Amino acid sequence: MPKVSEDHLAARRREILDGARRCFAEFGYDGATVRRIEEATELSRGAIFHHFRDKEALFLALAHEDAERMADVVAEQGLVQVMRDMLDHPDQYDWLGTRLEIARKLRTDPDFRAEWMARSRELDEATLARLERQRSAGRLRDDIPTEVIVAYLDLVLDGLITRLATGHHGRELHAVLDLVEESVRRPRP
Repeated sequence: MPKVSEDHLAARRREILDGARRCFAEFGYDGATVRRIEEATELSRGAIFHHFRDKEALFLALAHEDAERMADVVAEQGLVQVMRDMLDHPDQYDWLGTRLEIARKLRTDPDFRAEWMARSRELDEATLARLERQRSAGRLRDDIPTEVIVAYLDLVLDGLITRLATGHHGRELHAVLDLVEESVRRPRP
């Protein structure tokens, strides 16, 4: 039996992730049934679950990909830039509309919560490190603990994702992000 190349396996995995992302975006987490994921990927359940143990693992792999990509942007440009990217390219983040379903699962499923938190840690660490560098450089407010600023930015991110998930892409959201940035900067003397 011929061995499948690593390139072929990586390409198949990418196909599955791309199709699943579209499926989750269209139907949400609960509505993205295995049958719908099969249709979106044009692959059998056997092919899909050869790469991922179940739907949750597939979903968490997408979350991990996004967390890595966002962590890279955060490290260089900050979390507000991630939010600006969401506004400028909502189609690349549309599956994040599942965050409302994720919130429910985080509250009711301890195993899912543990996996989600582990996958989100990279983004959280990048955000905290970036803010600490900004504080050291004198660009971040020093009258508020960094952890409070991280929580504030997380709340804004959640709100933005909810807005985008409901189809709201108004230009005023860029002005809101300007306001958010200004609110965490150190006041000029």
